[in-house]
Amino acid sequence: MLRGTGAWVSRGALVVLLLGTCASGARASIAQSPSCGRLSCSRAGTIRWQELLPGGYVAYNDARGTEPTAGEPVAAIGRQVAVFGLGTVVSAYDAKRGNPRWTVQLPRLFRGGQIVSDRVWPGVVTVGVVTASGTQQEVVLSAATGRLIRAFPRAQFGGTVAADASHTVVVGPGAVTSYDNASGRAVWTQQTGAAPQRWQLDGHDLYVSVLAGGFLAAQPVTALRRIDLRSGAERLIRPRSGSFAGALGAALDGVVLFSAAAGVTAYSGSTGALLWHLPGAVPQAVDVVKQRFFLTDASGLEAVDTDGDMRSQLSGSAALYGERDGVAFGLDDGASGEAWGLDTASQRVIWTTSSLPWPHVFVDLSGIGGSVDPRSSTVILATCAQANVNVSPAQCARPELVAINR
Repeated sequence: MLRGTGAWVSRGALVVLLLGTCASGARASIAQSPSCGRLSCSRAGTIRWQELLPGGYVAYNDARGTEPTAGEPVAAIGRQVAVFGLGTVVSAYDAKRGNPRWTVQLPRLFRGGQIVSDRVWPGVVTVGVVTASGTQQEVVLSAATGRLIRAFPRAQFGGTVAADASHTVVVGPGAVTSYDNASGRAVWTQQTGAAPQRWQLDGHDLYVSVLAGGFLAAQPVTALRRIDLRSGAERLIRPRSGSFAGALGAALDGVVLFSAAAGVTAYSGSTGALLWHLPGAVPQAVDVVKQRFFLTDASGLEAVDTDGDMRSQLSGSAALYGERDGVAFGLDDGASGEAWGLDTASQRVIWTTSSLPWPHVFVDLSGIGGSVDPRSSTVILATCAQANVNVSPAQCARPELVAINR
């Protein structure tokens, strides 16, 4: 599902695709990688670390994998820490070694609520929370200690789009606002209208739709707000045809994609000029290293440059969850699960991990964070290292958070 659909899941969302025999034959011929110990921890496919997760879990023998007995888990990883959220508790682990760093229970104000996203930035962790009353807040924590710094209002499917130790930029109700973390005051704000809008992040630029009625409405998008996240400067980008073709679906290197029943249409993020169109395609993900879009159509997955040139095409049967540097990340589910990397140019699996039983992918609805953050060279999963398979579903006695190089 994509932002262009009613559920609005962004470029980092789960991508279920057909990849077939191009994966199965190659995977069997590659030696599985050991856990990261004395060996180099930089090789793709290396399990960097595995650490116990708090709480009770079950292990489903399908794509759900290792899940808590109650609640929806979220996770993300950055250069300093990996974070795991469940209910209103956030746990942090050292990003390089996996050592537990801190665990915090969010303040009483958020009790009875649910964490719906977490994202890691230089110096801070931001956590999206839906409170028991239904309001939404973005909580800013110190990445080093877990100390509560601030809480700011967030929009549905909004939250933090840029942050550091000094400032936090939040897509909030009716506006995008940069806050000073020390004082909590707004440094700058740009109004986006009363109705929640679709948005896409492209480096230091944020694109926000201008659509009467918001992201659930069917009216045409008549403009885009292009907001510089460093200065707050805004430019209004209008298409030359009067409206963009469909719903905002992806953005990369100054090119924005809109998705409709007729396919994907690319526009300049600076002028609004139409650049190219691919019929029958749907945007699924971006590769920020290779500067390519990944699109799906009836024939499978296509890697397309920002100028519209196709670089590779895949077809067959398996599950992919994200792409980076020309390599798609895939998982085999169930008790014999493992992770693997598929080179999209040669259509061959170029690395696999050792066993990852009952793997679970964390999905962030914004495309920032989650298991396969496009900015990160590390994938983070939940697995079950020990399960009681004599009951259904299997009860997990040893749930683990796992970090994998990709």
